[in-house]
Parts: sequence; C-alpha cells; structure tokens
Amino acid sequence: MASSLLTLLDDIAAVLDDVAVMTKIAARKTAGVLGDDLALNVQQVGGVDPHRELSVVWGVAKGSLLNKAILVPAALLLSAFAPRVVIPLMIVGGAFLCFEGVDKLAHKLLRPKAGDGAHTPRIPPPLANSDPIASERDKIKSAIRTDFILSAEVIVITLGTVAKEAFAVQVGVLIAIAVAMTVGVYGLVAGIVKLDEVGLFFSRHEGESRLIRAKRALGVGILRLAPWLMKFLSIAGTIAMFLVGGGILNHSVLASGFAIAAIFPRGGLGAVLGMLADLVVGVIVGTIVFGVVKLIGVVRNPAGGPRVE
Repeated sequence: MASSLLTLLDDIAAVLDDVAVMTKIAARKTAGVLGDDLALNVQQVGGVDPHRELSVVWGVAKGSLLNKAILVPAALLLSAFAPRVVIPLMIVGGAFLCFEGVDKLAHKLLRPKAGDGAHTPRIPPPLANSDPIASERDKIKSAIRTDFILSAEVIVITLGTVAKEAFAVQVGVLIAIAVAMTVGVYGLVAGIVKLDEVGLFFSRHEGESRLIRAKRALGVGILRLAPWLMKFLSIAGTIAMFLVGGGILNHSVLASGFAIAAIFPRGGLGAVLGMLADLVVGVIVGTIVFGVVKLIGVVRNPAGGPRVE
C-alpha cells in the first residue's frame, strides 16, 4: 500500500515536472501573440469612463477565462478526433481579425468630422444618443470576440508544442498557459489603463525632501508618458490585428513566411520581412472581407436606412 502511494506520488511529480518544462517552452513560442493580445486589449478598453475602466477589464477577463474554458477541451477533442478542422478554423479566425483591423481604420478615416455639413447622420436623434452602459457592453463583447481568436491561436500553438507528450502533460500545459495568459495580460492591461492615476497620486505628494521631489517628478513623468503610451498601444493594437491575422493566413495558406525563413534563416532581416509579409497579407485580406461585408450590407439594405441591431 505504502509503495503504491509512493509510486503514485512519484508519477504525479514526474508529470508536474514535465508540465513545468513544456509550459516554459510553450510560453516562449506564444510570447509574440501574448504581446499582440496585450496591445489589442489596451486598445479595446480605451475610451471608457475612468471610473469604469477596471470593471470593463474585469468583464473582459471573465469572458477570456470562459473562452479558454471552451477552447482547451475543444482543442483536445479536435486534436484527437478531427485534427484537419483546426487549420480551417484558424484561417476563418485570422480573416476575422484582419476584417476588424480594416473596420477600425475605416471608422477612424471615414467618420465625418465635427462641423462638416456635407455629411448628415441617417440615425434618428433618439438612437444617436448612445447609452453608456450599452456602449460599455458592446466594448466588452467586442474585446471578448477578439480575445477568443487570439486565445485560440495560443492554444493551438501550445497544443502543437506538446502534441507528442502524454495526455496528462498536454492538459496540464494547456491549463497553465491559459491561466497565466489571462492573469498576465489582463493584469498588465489593468495596470496600464490606471497608469495616469498612479502618476497623479505621485505628483500630489507634498514636501521638499529629495524622496518627495523624486516622487513628484516620477508622477509628472508618468502623466506625460501615459497619453503617448495609450496612443502607441492603440496603433500597435490595430497593427497587431493585421500581424496576427495575416500571420495565420500567411503560414496556413500562402506559406510565404516559411519561404522567407528558408531564405533568411537567421538574423533580423528575415524576421522583419516575415512581419512585413504578414502585415501586407493582413491588410489585403481584411480589405477584401470588409468590402464583401459592406456589399452584403448594401444588398440586404438597399434603401440605406438606419440599421437596427
């Protein structure tokens, strides 16, 4: 009895050790996607009432956990029973990310400027005054949809990393990556969106000691940096949509990324050219999907009246 218990504990320890090792390897392979996920989520929760920022981040984080609770068992089942379905699903998700990137650019570039009399909104006044709560819910839903695709890519990459390992190791690594990804990304998002409040707190310290002056200087520096950081992350988030979506399509369909890697196996040039190829593919595919979606909208609603969702 005692020897059986010791054997069981030894097996559990061996599995946990394998899980720890493979989790580190998987984390390195998914680091790029996690960086894109961070930039995207900071962009997604931007523009929210400062008093509601943490509530929005928490709402997206809960949705992200639910996404992973669905994706982890689904990935294991698909890998076991229908492995050929994984790549087509990733292609659809990549195309959707590219579409969202073009859609965001279109809203920024084509939105009528204030005071421009040439453009009059077709939306009736009662609908024009958006409900802040409804807007917040829409923002959370949009962020969760985007998170689902990014999480799916992370899960697929992780599953590919541990494909030859025992089933218990696969499950352990997938759960570890899913939890670490959610806590790490949304913890950083919460910290970034509250960066200005941290700066304000330090800048209001009173006193003339060196430490107090240093804290005030740090606070002022953070306050000056925060708007630029948010703008950078907003731009980076949009670019990340094209890089991630285009990367999925590029490697799954076009294989130009593999060709570039074969020509430039080492050095920064190959990485830069690979990212550029992903970006170009992402913009082209996103523009095509955006055009198709708009065409379908015109066909379904030829009168051009307000669309009620």
